[in-house]
Amino acid sequence: MLTLHYHPFSSFCQKVLVALYERDVPFTPRQVDLGDAGERAALAALWPMCRFPVLTDDVAGRAIPESSIIIEYLDGHGAGAAPLAPADPAAAIEVRLMDRLFDHYVELPMQRIVGDHLRPEDKRDPHGVAEARATLGTAYAMLEDRLAGRAWAAGDAFSLADCSAAPALFYAEWVQPFTGDHPALAAYFRRLRDRPSFARVLEEARPYRAYFPVPAPPLGD
Repeated sequence: MLTLHYHPFSSFCQKVLVALYERDVPFTPRQVDLGDAGERAALAALWPMCRFPVLTDDVAGRAIPESSIIIEYLDGHGAGAAPLAPADPAAAIEVRLMDRLFDHYVELPMQRIVGDHLRPEDKRDPHGVAEARATLGTAYAMLEDRLAGRAWAAGDAFSLADCSAAPALFYAEWVQPFTGDHPALAAYFRRLRDRPSFARVLEEARPYRAYFPVPAPPLGD
């Protein structure tokens, strides 16, 4: 009934995969090669912005784009699993706030730095990279403070925010390491990497690591 249009090395796709595995939701994986004109056109037909992930629900006859929206949609699937976006309004606000923090202030500046590595030498943007690194530094300090005393991003329960955090922090550690100077954030990152859902995602993405333009640190795997 559900099909995920994605790529296993994409961090936003990994975010959704963590949620699917957490909730044990059956789905059909459909890997998309954006370099293939036909596959790109098929994705654009589902979502004109032509960005993955996109989830299609054959029963509802709809396509759901954007990782956070997909994860909230998945709360209606997987009987018996705890919701990743809590029903309690106050708890839900904290979860969504942390989700936005990881997406906007860890994921996006990390992608900006990675994108600069992919540019020709004469097209590099050192000013933009410096801004991105400053944003990451601010985000790391904020997370170090907010995560103190918490098991997971928004409290005691694994949530949408942790689905966002896992891939964002994994790639961010490659471009601007945080584990040496931020003990609370580093301990949280270790918990994420030990989570079976994210460990599975990392293993599925392993064959594509050579495509990452920034040298990987010695992460022990």
